[in-house]
Amino acid sequence: MIQVINLYKAFGRKQVLDGANLKIKKGESMVVIGGSGSGKSVLIKHIIGLLKPDKGTIVVDGKDMAKLKGGEVDNLRKKFGMLFQGAALFDSLSVWENVGFALKQHTKLSDKEIRAAAGEKLKMVGLAGIEDMMPVDLSGGMRKRVGLARAIAMDPEILLYDEPTTGLDPIMADVINNLIIEMREKLKVTSVAITHDMVSAYKIADRIAMLYEGKIIEVGTPGEIKSTKNPIVKQFITGSAVGPIKVG
Repeated sequence: MIQVINLYKAFGRKQVLDGANLKIKKGESMVVIGGSGSGKSVLIKHIIGLLKPDKGTIVVDGKDMAKLKGGEVDNLRKKFGMLFQGAALFDSLSVWENVGFALKQHTKLSDKEIRAAAGEKLKMVGLAGIEDMMPVDLSGGMRKRVGLARAIAMDPEILLYDEPTTGLDPIMADVINNLIIEMREKLKVTSVAITHDMVSAYKIADRIAMLYEGKIIEVGTPGEIKSTKNPIVKQFITGSAVGPIKVG
């Protein structure tokens, strides 16, 4: 479904991606792990076409992102839904208007139809009946779930998750993890999540990829990653201050 081939990206003198390679199968849940500043968000922004690579190729559903024109890129992006790290809700819009934002932009549905569609997606994430609430009135966990309802509003084929459990207590984080699994099974989507939360990674992943110094250095199932012999991966997943990854 998604191929990242020899991807390079620098910002000034900082080489963020340095020949990254990754293949994501249709229907699987891929989790990319790595430390803060390792380039996980930069990678996911390339996948959705928000950033252009300095070198390398992103292929989504057989299409080379770099070779697509404006309208073609927009059409391909409609295959995606994204849950942003802070949910990124529009504070001036109600919950149903947030969830239905893409429907308002890209369809000819009436407000009544959009509200009904938003209500159905909110039910899917366990938030029935909150359509008229405002984002300021929502807890952190509710904001994440509204963000997820918005991500699935257009029935995407690919769901991207940017640090989906950051800022949540362990119980709400587990609720979000369960919803991610449920969305994959119900909607048959391909999922890509970036996180440094190993509890979440082990639970939601079919496979886990480690990004370090601009490269994917290991890919494997949760079981394979847990039993890794790679000292860099081992240090990261155990959270040890001692090892080849320098702190500071």
